[in-house]
Amino acid sequence: MPLSPSRPWRAALVGAAACAVLLTGCGDDDPAQTSSASSPAGDFTPVTVDNCGTEVTIESPPERVVTIKSTATEMMLALGLGDRLVGTAFADGPLPDEYAGDLDDVPVLSDNVPGQEALLDVEPDFVYGGWESNFGADTAGDRSSLADFGIATYVSPAACQEPGYQPDPMTFDELFAEMHELASFFGVTDRADALVAEQQALLDGVSAPGEGLTALWYSSGEDAPFVGGDIGAPAMMMRELGVENIFADVHATWSNVSWEQVIDRNPDVIVLVDAAWNTADSKIERLEGNPATAALPAVAEQRYLRLPFPAAEAGVRNAQAVVDLAAQLEELGL
Repeated sequence: MPLSPSRPWRAALVGAAACAVLLTGCGDDDPAQTSSASSPAGDFTPVTVDNCGTEVTIESPPERVVTIKSTATEMMLALGLGDRLVGTAFADGPLPDEYAGDLDDVPVLSDNVPGQEALLDVEPDFVYGGWESNFGADTAGDRSSLADFGIATYVSPAACQEPGYQPDPMTFDELFAEMHELASFFGVTDRADALVAEQQALLDGVSAPGEGLTALWYSSGEDAPFVGGDIGAPAMMMRELGVENIFADVHATWSNVSWEQVIDRNPDVIVLVDAAWNTADSKIERLEGNPATAALPAVAEQRYLRLPFPAAEAGVRNAQAVVDLAAQLEELGL
C-alpha cells in the first residue's frame, strides 16, 4: 500500500536491522570531502519510498547522480552532495553565490531536459528531477525504462501532481521532509537536520510584515497572467509574509487568470518573478504600459517585490526568499 506523502519522511526503512540502526558517527561529516566520505560506514540503511506513485528503492547510496532543474541541483549542493554529481540540466538561473564554483567540473547535459541518450552517456545510477514531466519518452526517459537500466529516479515531492501525492497545500514541513528523505538515500541525515534547522531559523526571524496587505504573485504571461494559486510554493511563502493572496480561491499551484480579475482584486503589492526569459523589468513594463493596470495603486506607486525564478519553486532557496521579500516589503513602508 502506498505510503502517505504527507508523512514527514514518506519513507519505509526496509530490512530487519532498520529499527535498530542509530545515526552515529555523523559529527565529522565535511560536505567538501570525497565521495567515499559522504556516507560513512554505518550511516546508511536501505530505504524504499513511494515517490509520486512510483516505488523507489535505494539499496546503497547513489554514486553517480544527474539533476534536472535548479531546485534539484541546489538541494544536492545544500546537503553537501555535489561530489556525487556527474551531470546537471535545465538550470533556471545562476547558482547562489554560496555555491559558486561547486559545479565547475560537472558537465551540463542540456539547457533544458536532457534526452535519454545524453543522460545514459554519463552512466548515472540516480536521477533527481524537479518536475514529473522531466521523465518521459520524449525527455530523459520514462521512470520504468530508466529502472530497467538500473537507474533510480526521484521527483521532488513538491512537484507531484496526482491527488494524494500533490501537497495540498505546500508547506515548509513538506519541504523539510524532502530534505530528510533525499538525505536518507545517501546516509547523511545529520546534514538534513542541520539544513532544516538553518532554514527554520531564517523563517523564525520573519514576523509576518505583510499582515493586512494583499498580494499578487505574478510569475509570467502577457495576455493571461500566470499567477500563484493557493496550494504551491508561492502561497507557502506568502503565508510566511502574512500577506493575503488575491488568488487564494484558486486551488492550484499556479494558474492563468485574466487581467480583469487582477484589476478587480486590486492587490496592495505585486511579487514579480525574475527569469531570464521573462524578467521582472519586462513585467513592470507590461504593467505600466497598459492603461488599465497602470491605474492600479500598486503599479502607480511601484509597490513591487522581486525574487529570482529558482526561488519561486519549492527548494532550498524558499526560506531565504521569505527573508528577502520581507525586507523588500518593509522598505515599501506600508
